[in-house]
Amino acid sequence: MLAATVGLAALLNASAVLFQTVKYAGVLYLLYLAWTMIREHGALDLSARSSQGSAGRVIFKAVLINLLNPKLTLFFFAFLPQFLGPHEAKPVPQMLLLSAVFMLLTFAVFAVYGLLAALLREKVISRPRVITWMRRSIAGALVLFAAKLALVER
Repeated sequence: MLAATVGLAALLNASAVLFQTVKYAGVLYLLYLAWTMIREHGALDLSARSSQGSAGRVIFKAVLINLLNPKLTLFFFAFLPQFLGPHEAKPVPQMLLLSAVFMLLTFAVFAVYGLLAALLREKVISRPRVITWMRRSIAGALVLFAAKLALVER
């Protein structure tokens, strides 16, 4: 995956036409997502999502997605070593400890997010004005991201 990413980055850096093509394809996709958000009306239908599987299956998928996420690996390799001493005798156990602390704190934060989302769920999805405001806000953010991407220079 790293070779593919580096190869794509080199290709995009070498070809201005390819870079512009990929960039404007991204802009068009973001605008398309914004348009679909604005066009959608009515209440949120969450019944189909709740029948996708058990809590254990959802947790398994979430863990798998996070393990396969390259950003997390890059974070551990780039950020955590800064907290090791230059003459650390056993850096691997220290890195494992720092990683475990990071994961524990992340779990606690996401557990609080989940609890707050569960508490606010009915209050949000039962109010059409809130849903409309959320859709418009998300669509606006997508348009702003598209504009920022369109203005990006190599």
